[in-house]
Amino acid sequence: MRFFAIFIFTLAPFLVHAGGDEVVVIYNSQVPESKTVAEHYAQVRNVPANQIFGFALTTDEQMSRAEFRDSLQLPLAKKIEGGGLWQFATVVEAATNGQPERSVRKVVASKIRYAVLCYGVPLKIAPDPDIHETVPKIWRPEFFRNEASVDSELAWLPLVKTDFLLTGPSFNRLYGATNAALLNPTNGILLVARLDGPSAQIASRLVDKAVEAERDGLWGRAYFDARGLDKTDTNYFLGDAWILGAAEIARRLGFESIVDDKPETFPASFPMSQIAIYAGWYDGNVSGPFTLPKVEFMPGAIAYHLHSFSASTIRSTTENWCGPLLAKGATATMGCVNEPYIAFTPNIAFFLQALANDYTFGEAAWAAQSALSWQTTVIGDPLYRPFGKSPQLLHAQLLRQDSPLLEWSYLRLADLGLAHGAPVAEIFGLIDNLNLTTNSPVLTEKLADLCEALGKPSSAIEIYGRALKLNPSPQQRIRLRLTLGEKMLEQSRIAEAVDDYKQLLAESPDYPGHDSILNTIASLQKKIAGTNAAAKP
Repeated sequence: MRFFAIFIFTLAPFLVHAGGDEVVVIYNSQVPESKTVAEHYAQVRNVPANQIFGFALTTDEQMSRAEFRDSLQLPLAKKIEGGGLWQFATVVEAATNGQPERSVRKVVASKIRYAVLCYGVPLKIAPDPDIHETVPKIWRPEFFRNEASVDSELAWLPLVKTDFLLTGPSFNRLYGATNAALLNPTNGILLVARLDGPSAQIASRLVDKAVEAERDGLWGRAYFDARGLDKTDTNYFLGDAWILGAAEIARRLGFESIVDDKPETFPASFPMSQIAIYAGWYDGNVSGPFTLPKVEFMPGAIAYHLHSFSASTIRSTTENWCGPLLAKGATATMGCVNEPYIAFTPNIAFFLQALANDYTFGEAAWAAQSALSWQTTVIGDPLYRPFGKSPQLLHAQLLRQDSPLLEWSYLRLADLGLAHGAPVAEIFGLIDNLNLTTNSPVLTEKLADLCEALGKPSSAIEIYGRALKLNPSPQQRIRLRLTLGEKMLEQSRIAEAVDDYKQLLAESPDYPGHDSILNTIASLQKKIAGTNAAAKP
């Protein structure tokens, strides 16, 4: 217990919480559900009534550049300034990077930092062939485009009274910011996110799930789907590097972290249970475990799939990625409405590190984004702070409540110990001596994993079997069955493995790997029959 207490204490961060008074909420007055989502968000986050704005916008996901400018961008800036939330002034910017000194009119004082776009506000801005601008000569031809996500275009709203190049991406000067306070309109950025998805109900629930995770903790497992690319792949290796970096951060945060580095994405047969964090790439449409009728997203779950068109639409439950992930229960995600090119997609490793450093979702999303006026959309409550409560306070709270989530808190502390070099035998003893472990499938599975790591396969098999009797989640049950079968085969316990696989099919008749398991059973039964035949005199 003393070991756990040390990790609880040393991980306690200094907390500074953002509030609803830092937010403006925007809805589409042409869509009744949009206002309903806005009002719900404002009520949950205590946003002042004078910071909720409705605009008459197109009901399509896409709007023209003129519509964006005249119906949303300029009217929003006017309302924010007119409400005393922003103060503009002319300032002189010093000469930098070969550029001469210049005078610009920008936000110099701000009472807000965030903008929440509600279901019904258009997602993207169509290309405008009438825009002709002089672009930097170093740019490649593929950047000579002016379409953009509404989110990314509004992110530079504090600079709306300056000359701003609409063609191509604009470098985000706050990319990689290690001080969250710098992400402020006075530094040229508005932290824009949207409550959106395939339905207004899904959109509205995003803030509820965020608040639940802030209150009770973000728990579950972390899954990372890299592609196993070589460093010599200069076009795409960056994506793998970011995802693998995020996996290491999750491990150090104390999450059970599963990493796949095969070229293919996770198959539907992969038992993805109790998802807290997911990051992967590179399928065009939602695939694998996320196509199943039930996906085990935990409250507050963050899910991200890197693809050029992951958010081309967010109204669909089957097309692209963002819409389907939200429909299946994710609380926060990011995506691209059009081709961004990989360097201008979110750096998911920095994003997760920023969250670990107690950034809000909105702060982390834009600090991890190298470009503004480009293709990224950020979906979820920007005030969501998944790691806002210290492990010390959260663990004490769960203890007082005798919460069923306590098993996850102990699991995280155990994994933190392992990540910081604690001996496996010591962690095994700590979990084994917890009374809670007796009735916890989560802790019992971990106990079996640790037993296996200690070189005690027979004991591990017995403990995996014990976990199966403790009402695991459907996907955890499948994983336990698959693991148990694998470990039995390693010990040449073939008949027992066959029984285990048969139990898997009986318990999970819709398992996507059904045919593969049947083939395995048939192969093993032939092996048993051959062994029996050879043993006859």
